Amino acid sequence: MELRMKKSLICKNIQNVQIDENKVRSYLPKVGDVALFKVKGIGKHTRIQNHRGKNQYLFPGDYILCAFGNRYATNQIEGYVPEEIHDEYHILGQGGVVGIVKSMYKPIEEKGPTTLELIGYATNPFGRVLNTLAQSSTLKEAAEKNAWDSKIILSLGSAMDSGKTTTAGYLCRGISMAGKQVAYMKLTGTVYTKDASFAIDCGAHTSIDFSHFGFPSTYMCEQEELLLLFEALLGSLSQKHYDYIVVEIADGLLQRETNMLLQDPQFMRHIDDVIFSAGDSLGVISGLEVLNKWGINPFAVSGRFTARPLLIEEVASCNDIDVLRLEDLEKPEVLNYFEYAKAYVQQKIAVQAA
Repeated sequence: MELRMKKSLICKNIQNVQIDENKVRSYLPKVGDVALFKVKGIGKHTRIQNHRGKNQYLFPGDYILCAFGNRYATNQIEGYVPEEIHDEYHILGQGGVVGIVKSMYKPIEEKGPTTLELIGYATNPFGRVLNTLAQSSTLKEAAEKNAWDSKIILSLGSAMDSGKTTTAGYLCRGISMAGKQVAYMKLTGTVYTKDASFAIDCGAHTSIDFSHFGFPSTYMCEQEELLLLFEALLGSLSQKHYDYIVVEIADGLLQRETNMLLQDPQFMRHIDDVIFSAGDSLGVISGLEVLNKWGINPFAVSGRFTARPLLIEEVASCNDIDVLRLEDLEKPEVLNYFEYAKAYVQQKIAVQAA
């Protein structure tokens, strides 16, 4: 099929595309399956991020190459890979994730999703549908390269838009300002380069996320799959020595994958320190209670609440944990908090042993 199409970010590694129109009414897609769509109506998504990372506007009649996937975003869209054939599909994420919307954040519900017509599936010369996901063997090979000598700091949040990405970025800046090599990793979420690019702008020496291995998103991934993905991403970063790796997990503590990872000993054994972000003071206190139940003690809290002095005072009246504003995170002295946290933990272990 000779036509002008816009290739989305998640399809950046898809080459030599052949479009099979015969599978439209007979094939049920899986996560990562690549297909060609025609834009029917513009709704929430007016643009798509292309394979070069450039945002391109969409118009009715445009042809776009995207991949099926799931999405969990409390302030955006909840959507899934369809379990049956549909006449219409939806853009779930600007990086090129397509599925069927189940729910939308109320303020954008009136716009509705951008709607698509499925033209055909992208196939190889043997008729097999192309898929963006890296094979398990590829992930295992990358994971085996993990030297695991970097200190890993985990950036968590109480919910979407709690400030955890900004916290992670400014933390990268502070570490870099201290003369240390720092990498940023976004382990879970929906494909889009904004967060990784922000970390680079802040001072991270490199950034990587789940889409490095072709994941349109990580929503509804199995636990073992997430753990292998994490190890593979660490392995990819091990090709160069980094003193620190700042890892961000999307969404809040109660979100499926976040909840799953934080209660997994295999995952947490990699983590040296945790910083927790929240949008308000109650979110800080309740979030810390949940984390403490799981045996996780952040070295500090940050997030959107730190822009409000009164909320900082409320947190201080209930908890003696350090509150770090953006201006604190970006200073070289931020490294002192890690050392203090480690010394405190070591002292606590020694007391318990005695």
